[in-house]
Amino acid sequence: MSSVRERKFAHMKQPMISSFFAQPSGSSSSTSKRPKSVTRSSSPIIDLTLSDEDSQPPPKRQRTRSHVQEQLFLPASPSPEPEVPVAGPSRLPASPSPPRAGAAEQWRYAPGSSSPVKAPVRTEQEEAARARKRAQLAKKLLMDNSSFVRRRSSPAEEVEVEVEDSGEELDDKFKELQDMFTHPGKGKGKGKGKGKATTAKPGKKTAEEVGPSGQTYTALEQQVRVLKSKHPGILLMIEVGYKYRFFGEDAKAASKELGIVAYTDRNFVVASVPTHRRDIHLKKLLSMGHKVGVVEQIETAALKKVGDNRNTPFERKLTHLYTATTFVDELDSVDDTDRSSAPLLMCLVEQPRGGMGVDEKVAFGMIVICPSTGDVVWDEFDDGHMRTELEAGRRPFVTRMVHTKPAELLLSKEKLSKPSERMLTHFIGSAATEHRIRTERYTKTRTYTEAFDFVSEFYTRKTKSAKASDSFTSGKLMAAVTDFPRQVVIALAQCIDYLSAFDIADALLATKFFGKFTTRAHMLLNGNTLSNLEIYRNETDYSTKGSLMWILDHTTTKFGARLLRNWVGKPLVDKEVLQERIDAVDEITTSTGMKLIMLRDILRGLPDLAKGLCRIQYGKCTPQELAILLPAFNKVATAFPASSPAEVGFKSSLLNSIICALPPLREPVQELIASISIKYAAEGKKAQMWNDPEKYPDVSDADMGIQAVELELAEQLTIVRKILRKPALQWASVSGDEYLVEWGRNEDQTRIPHNWINHSSTKKVRRYWTPTVKAKLAERAQFQELLDKAAHAAFLSFLNDIAQEHYALLRDAVNKLAIADCLLSLALVAVSGGYVKPEFTDTADTLEIVDGRHPMVEALRSDPFVPNTMRMGGGQSRGKIITGPNMGGKSSSVRMVALIAIMAQIGSYVPAKSVKLSMLDGVLTRMGASDELARGRSTFMVEMSETSDILLHASEKSLVILDELGRGTSTFDGMAIAQAVLQHLVQVKNCKTLFITHYPLVATELAHRFPDDVENLHMGFSEDTRINGVREITFLYRLTAGLATESFGVECARLAGLPEDLLTNASAQAEKMRISVEQRHRRNKARKAALSLQRCLSGSTEFCETTMGDLMALAASFASGSNE
Repeated sequence: MSSVRERKFAHMKQPMISSFFAQPSGSSSSTSKRPKSVTRSSSPIIDLTLSDEDSQPPPKRQRTRSHVQEQLFLPASPSPEPEVPVAGPSRLPASPSPPRAGAAEQWRYAPGSSSPVKAPVRTEQEEAARARKRAQLAKKLLMDNSSFVRRRSSPAEEVEVEVEDSGEELDDKFKELQDMFTHPGKGKGKGKGKGKATTAKPGKKTAEEVGPSGQTYTALEQQVRVLKSKHPGILLMIEVGYKYRFFGEDAKAASKELGIVAYTDRNFVVASVPTHRRDIHLKKLLSMGHKVGVVEQIETAALKKVGDNRNTPFERKLTHLYTATTFVDELDSVDDTDRSSAPLLMCLVEQPRGGMGVDEKVAFGMIVICPSTGDVVWDEFDDGHMRTELEAGRRPFVTRMVHTKPAELLLSKEKLSKPSERMLTHFIGSAATEHRIRTERYTKTRTYTEAFDFVSEFYTRKTKSAKASDSFTSGKLMAAVTDFPRQVVIALAQCIDYLSAFDIADALLATKFFGKFTTRAHMLLNGNTLSNLEIYRNETDYSTKGSLMWILDHTTTKFGARLLRNWVGKPLVDKEVLQERIDAVDEITTSTGMKLIMLRDILRGLPDLAKGLCRIQYGKCTPQELAILLPAFNKVATAFPASSPAEVGFKSSLLNSIICALPPLREPVQELIASISIKYAAEGKKAQMWNDPEKYPDVSDADMGIQAVELELAEQLTIVRKILRKPALQWASVSGDEYLVEWGRNEDQTRIPHNWINHSSTKKVRRYWTPTVKAKLAERAQFQELLDKAAHAAFLSFLNDIAQEHYALLRDAVNKLAIADCLLSLALVAVSGGYVKPEFTDTADTLEIVDGRHPMVEALRSDPFVPNTMRMGGGQSRGKIITGPNMGGKSSSVRMVALIAIMAQIGSYVPAKSVKLSMLDGVLTRMGASDELARGRSTFMVEMSETSDILLHASEKSLVILDELGRGTSTFDGMAIAQAVLQHLVQVKNCKTLFITHYPLVATELAHRFPDDVENLHMGFSEDTRINGVREITFLYRLTAGLATESFGVECARLAGLPEDLLTNASAQAEKMRISVEQRHRRNKARKAALSLQRCLSGSTEFCETTMGDLMALAASFASGSNE
């Protein structure tokens, strides 16, 4: 039967490859399976020694090559005319003509041929031309190093045509082919579904790079490598699905700082945090001094699904870059615990001014900016080799840095001078803050000309906006920049360049709100004074409680607290401004008008308007925050009617100006509120919050598209009801998936069409999507993505309009509200028990405090503070030397004097029965003892450096406090230095001085030499002796005239708990040394008197008068039985 089937289908068999390799002599096995009608002579013979270029396809299977192919793959010789095929009934293709002659063909027997085919004869010119063409082709192929695969000819190509082109045409055609293989997808249609357009595959597969684990890099890992190479030095948080991941060294750092697990995953060490906790971990990394970049997926699943790159990883890029200072937190952030300050960025630029060693001089330019509030402070100052302008502190603190507390320093990569770098390094390491101070180094340094051009370009670029502010268009802004000192302009340029990377350089636009760090209107409390007097924080646990700021800060707003902190650190020296401020506080305490009550109610509950304005300016404000800010501004704007300062009715011009600044907000704020829906904004719905849909047409178009799809989905419900024959059917929703059809398991399952998509199932029901619904949901998701994008762009445009048109007006109102908050806070202090209004005088240079009290000690302790009186100048001595027992209250008394003077010049009431003072231009203190080993400075060196700073800056109007100067060295050296310093302050500086010492000899010596300028005071005490000989001291804490002969150090040691036998031995040794020193001093005095008398007898009259005065003083001391 098989033979019958073979004969039956013989005519349908296709030629096999073996038939083309038939031997010349027949074989029974081969011929028996071949159709009889096919003769041996009709079988084609293939010469494998020939190349494709020397072969010719059978006539019946002629294929026309493309126009490019026929020029590139030319045969080695012209093709002869095809022979007529042998006739026969066979369905096999006719045999082609014999192959052309080749190297082996000349000696091969070919059926039907009597002699070998002769090779065609060409001229030398033809051969040379062909050689050139083939050389050009080989050269291009080698240069491209590509592999080519011939394309199949289309069915329409049936005729092969040979054309001889010139070499230039060949080059052009080759370029076309090269471009085709280089860009295989060019010009081809897109495939449908998941199919891809067919392209020419290369002959070799590119080797994939192997990672450290021995495995190749995945597409995500390749993306991570690119991101890390683009953003070096940045800790990257990369969004991957529902987590943010850290890779490589970033993962190790995050694991250490955040306490999360880091593990090896393929080629990277990986750590991750959930998406919803991103900001929590981000803030912690920023507080540790890291520069963090957030990499987000910029493609959405809905749009990617219909895109060309649907089979590739999500595209990711760096969308946010933060440091501790450039991260502007949300309004209601629970992490914003410090009401009175926000993270600051300080840029320092140094310029050498010549000199070497102790004579070295440098000039500093400084810009301090608070991106969270928009406050900008600048300064330029010269400094010596000790960096006393930058550095003055107990541990030490940097004067300007203690005031500003920078969280980040922007410095040149080329480094500052060695003393400056050493001081900054010590400050960063010793700063007692919960946040680590970060240092950023910029690489591009600028000259003044380059910096000015850069700053000018930044500001003038804004003038091109149609909504440029008045400061831009009037030229005031550029005029202000021109007036800045050279080093400040350079620092400003570096700040603009740096902040531009974070998209918050707009904080530097309004130069109207720039302030100078030091002005003639206020005194600058140096770092020592701030720490010694505990102005901002206590020196025990470094918290605010127990500081002067804690006493004075009763503000209700955060922007008011920040302004009050500035007031406390910079007391006024302009009497007119100070009197205006304290009169306003006085009127608030005595007025019963409703306007002040309304003003207090307005401030109560206000959000941080200054931070909110900055978030609007940076485009970081959320709709929820806008729904808080605009009603708050509206509350402020509508509180008072529009009026002139004279119509307000207050005596204080300061209060009148505050009230007048608020009504102008009404029109712009209400216009902004009318343009949005506060309800939808509070819900965060950017697309629905616009009252005028035509203002943003892209939002309207996308919303209309969603509505149209939802209408079509509603129509689908009718169709589904008909299919299932269930009129009451409703759409179901499960886990956020909508438009589902629920069909019970006990119902007829045959009604469900086979093409419906199974969503999920339970024991009772199955849920389906219809194909149409599924497609419509995908279409709706695409429209939703477009709507979200358009709504976000519209919201940013709205924020930009607010910043461009109304920022200056709103910011000015916020500044006025901050002043009102500070005045109300000082008024609350004024109504406290025992506080009085200070009196300022210009007629006499005096400081008179009657029954003054220490404000912080009084508030912290339950027992009453013993008041003290101090009078300096105005007929009294300007220098006071204070002695007395240890723990007797000397330091508290002198601190009380300094704090009352500072409070008075802030504009506050003070804790005393009465205070009268002339304006002080500075309060300089040197108290306590500490070393700076990190800077190579001993305790005594620190003490002398601080004393040198005081002697340099003290003036006739300064208050100087020196506590136990000279105790860090030997007794005689310490006494000599203490006496010389005090004498310099009394004779040369003539300033008000409070000098605490345990050297009675220094006190008596200077009091005798300068009886009108120096007065001895001591802290009162009472002394009792027990039966066992132990002395018992009772401290009275009252300043008393006269000198304390002892310091009672042994008694203080007894209070500290030292063993009694040790104290007995110490008392005996102290008495023995006291007698020895006293006798030696008496002998020295007698010897000195004898020498003076001898010189007087042989000297001039004037010298004799001076000597006789000294002798009389010496005789008086002996007569009084003093211990000298």
